[in-house]
Amino acid sequence: MPPPADIVKVAIEWPGAFPKLMEIDQKKPLSAIIKEVCEGWNLPNPETFSLQNADSTNFYITEKNRNNIKNGSILRLTTSAAQMAQQLHERIQSSSMDMKLDALKDLANSSRDITFAQEFINLDGISLLTQMVESGTDFGDLLSFTLTAFVELMDHGIVSWDTFSVAFIKKIASYVCKAAMDTAVLQRSLAILESMVLNSQDLYQKVAQEITIGQLIPHLQGTDQDIQTYTIAVINALFLKAPEEKRQFDEDSVNILDCPLTEMAHILAQKQLRSIILSNVIRSNKPINDEMAHQLYVLQVLTFNLLEDRMMTKMDPQDQAQRDIIFELRRIAFDVECDSNNSGSIEKRKSMYTRDYKKLGFINHVNPAVDFTQIPPGMLALDNMLYFARHHQDAYIRIVLENSSREDKHECPFGRSSIELTKMLCEILKVGELPSENCHDFHPMFFTHDRSFEEFFCICIQLLNKTWKEMRATSEDFNKVMQVVKEQITRALTIKPNSLDQFKSRLQNLSYTEILKLRQSERMNQEDFQSRPILELREKIQPEIMELIKQQRLNRLCEGTCFRKISSRRRQDKFWYCRLSPNHKVLHYGDLEESPQGEVPHDSLQDKLPVADIKAVVTGKDCPHMKEKGALKQNKELLELAFSVLYESDEYLNFIAPDKHEYCVWTDGLNALLGKEMTSEFTRSDMDTLLNMEMKLRLLDLENIQIPEVPPPIPKEPSNYDFVYDCN
Repeated sequence: MPPPADIVKVAIEWPGAFPKLMEIDQKKPLSAIIKEVCEGWNLPNPETFSLQNADSTNFYITEKNRNNIKNGSILRLTTSAAQMAQQLHERIQSSSMDMKLDALKDLANSSRDITFAQEFINLDGISLLTQMVESGTDFGDLLSFTLTAFVELMDHGIVSWDTFSVAFIKKIASYVCKAAMDTAVLQRSLAILESMVLNSQDLYQKVAQEITIGQLIPHLQGTDQDIQTYTIAVINALFLKAPEEKRQFDEDSVNILDCPLTEMAHILAQKQLRSIILSNVIRSNKPINDEMAHQLYVLQVLTFNLLEDRMMTKMDPQDQAQRDIIFELRRIAFDVECDSNNSGSIEKRKSMYTRDYKKLGFINHVNPAVDFTQIPPGMLALDNMLYFARHHQDAYIRIVLENSSREDKHECPFGRSSIELTKMLCEILKVGELPSENCHDFHPMFFTHDRSFEEFFCICIQLLNKTWKEMRATSEDFNKVMQVVKEQITRALTIKPNSLDQFKSRLQNLSYTEILKLRQSERMNQEDFQSRPILELREKIQPEIMELIKQQRLNRLCEGTCFRKISSRRRQDKFWYCRLSPNHKVLHYGDLEESPQGEVPHDSLQDKLPVADIKAVVTGKDCPHMKEKGALKQNKELLELAFSVLYESDEYLNFIAPDKHEYCVWTDGLNALLGKEMTSEFTRSDMDTLLNMEMKLRLLDLENIQIPEVPPPIPKEPSNYDFVYDCN
């Protein structure tokens, strides 16, 4: 007979004694269980003791989390969280440096546990730590562990960031500004500044007055990638919180970050931040880790989002300064002065302008300013056209004159093309959208030029003109050409070119003919034979293929996946691992100190969840960890990666998948375990791929074409190259 569900068998340790094996009744109050354990070892005052996980986390067992205790768990009887907090609160004020250092080490380690953190904060522990930092008497390891404890305590979100003094902010900023600073202290200081800026607009103003780009740049020029990552994170945080309203600022002043977005971009360019990141981070010998890739992606997104203002600004047809830009485009293209000596009648000049604007490819030949009233892309399209005309003048003139000499129906309208292309590029690069929480999709080539978007446009407008000629397009084919160009650009971006020249070379290989070949190849791979016998055969073998997919999903669950813990501070480097047992009956999971290299064995994962106890799998907004954290509601992508396993009555195991593929693998696999249908998009895609492949193999078999069991051997290299092929 199986034991009752409320009884768990555990081992309990106590220093200097043999571990106790005992059964814990989960219906019994925790205080009663602790009292019983203390009586077994003749320990007085059981109210001063608590139970703790005897693993790398050392987290306290409370009434809230006691349901996480599983059969076979190893627990430790230890000093209660309140008692421990009181002891450490006193020990970190010791006059003995050695005792103080040991206490701060213990505090930094214990502060990861929210139960202890709450007790220490109740003793006004945060204020004590900030006073220790402000005093400036601690250095080296003492300061490092003080800041580590502070970061861990603040990470629980119990104390508001708005409570800190200017003196504390100045002290933390001074650690960042010092030329030679302990690596651990510098890392923690950068993390604190980032959290201050992200969590409080008031603190953003104070931090911006203390830190300059010039003081952050040396940290990017070092070799420690963690320091570089934290530095870029601080820059991103300041970038993200920069006010949008325009105001005056002094470039030589100390608080150069206290400025509007566009002015901050100007400062970043002046300080050559881009080239420093390119040479010291992107092109360094060290591979870029996921967190660095995320920060580079965020910086890329925030930089491109500076274009949003121009993208959403309509042109004022009555604004003479804006109209002068169009006159400049005409002047460069046709090498004429706009109103030289005011020669000719008004009607003649209007006719001449109309003719030239038609050659330039504007929709409205009489008043081209009207073309730029559409948002997006608004004035951004005109900015791109002017940049192209001034910085790539030969290419610009060639495109305009080449198309103005063609027949009307075959000319590629430069003006209209530029407007639509700018809009398309903004869509591809998602200009105006906030950075995604889990994305690492940065493009190295955008860090190779100070005007990367404009250069990107210049390459793509020349591609558009080339593709137009290859397609022999007419004005009726405009949308078809734009679709092909979009496909060319997105295919070229998938290989992540290291430079704009590499991107240009990749586009040269993606001609219209090559796109047709790729489309044909993909169509053949995805073709669905519609004859009745084929459809019947597909229907017959579909269950077999579905079973194959199911087994693959379960095998992947057996291999397991490392998941990142997400909280108020994104960068914590806290991980946990989950995998299915080989017999498909138990989910093993547990916390990890770092991201694993390869699979994690079952016996190193402390917690278990029997599959038989799983009641349901919920996703997206229905997940409890998505409901709890309001800030995450703004992030659509994070919602799309969230899923939870419901077990018992109201207990959940919460997940955030590293990517969409892992999300589909896990939700499919869990649904398969529960006997439910696998409905993810990856299942449909795998089904189509495997079905089409199986159909082709069976059709080849019908034609008596022998398919070898093993691939044919690679031909040997000829020993004699002295031969001639006789064409006759």
